[in-house]
Amino acid sequence: MADDRQRTAALFLTETTPVTDTASFPSDPSSSDPFSDPDIPVQQPRLWCGDGWTARVLKNEDDDGWAVAMIKDGEPEPALVGPWTMGRDKKNPKPLDGPAFSTLVKTASEFVRRHEQQLHATLHQRLEVDSRGARITVSLDIVPDEDNPYAVLGAHDEAGEQLAQVRVSPAFKLSRASATAWADGGFPRP
Repeated sequence: MADDRQRTAALFLTETTPVTDTASFPSDPSSSDPFSDPDIPVQQPRLWCGDGWTARVLKNEDDDGWAVAMIKDGEPEPALVGPWTMGRDKKNPKPLDGPAFSTLVKTASEFVRRHEQQLHATLHQRLEVDSRGARITVSLDIVPDEDNPYAVLGAHDEAGEQLAQVRVSPAFKLSRASATAWADGGFPRP
């Protein structure tokens, strides 16, 4: 985690702070580098780290405004990027502070959680159908392998006993009609 904070802080500082006097930097960076100790929170006007997140205020290239990027520790890309408030001078961004950072962490965490739930719902589908006088649960579990993606179509009875399981294309569309037809047909390979 400290390495992620160091990279983020170093990236931010090199992009926003011109280095003119290298004599002001200590010869041993670990001796006074606040980014090397994960227990010391980074709290700068445009960069805050804590609670597993880094908030970074950036110039919005599309207009005259500012944006804030929320980066989860260990992730290469921001989880969330949104507009940031201008300061009183209407040129510079409003500085980050504790309450703003807490709100940003909560918002970004909820966004990540919703995204994970949506991905799970897309990859793992289940529905119940009536076939041959019984209630059957049909499931489609997609395995998003980069080289060879596939899906597993399965059927279970009311007691949870597996009735069938076949490997299908990840493009297979599970619907009530396709599940009923598969069960009524004796679970053939679609």
